Amino acid sequence: MANIEFNGKSYELDGDGFMLQPEEWTEELAAAIAKVDGIEELTEDHWKIIRCIRANYEEKGIAPMIRVICKTTGIKLKEIYELFTEGPARGACRIAGLPKPEGCV
Repeated sequence: MANIEFNGKSYELDGDGFMLQPEEWTEELAAAIAKVDGIEELTEDHWKIIRCIRANYEEKGIAPMIRVICKTTGIKLKEIYELFTEGPARGACRIAGLPKPEGCV
């Protein structure tokens, strides 16, 4: 198990960097996780995707399918992979503070 330190607090992560306590997530923490993933600044398109993922998780308890993200945000799949080079499951969900999605390798 790993941790990320942010603003004097330690957050538990699994071995792949996904939060174990997603209710502790904040947008400020998301920016710190993004920097660890090599994203220096989150753009408005990053935030649209992150907020879509968080809203779906808070409502349904799971990450949304990629087509839901595309439809909800109006961002094309190719653009999502350009924004999150590790993909929507590994990159975007990790930054959004979700636990590791099922089927995510």
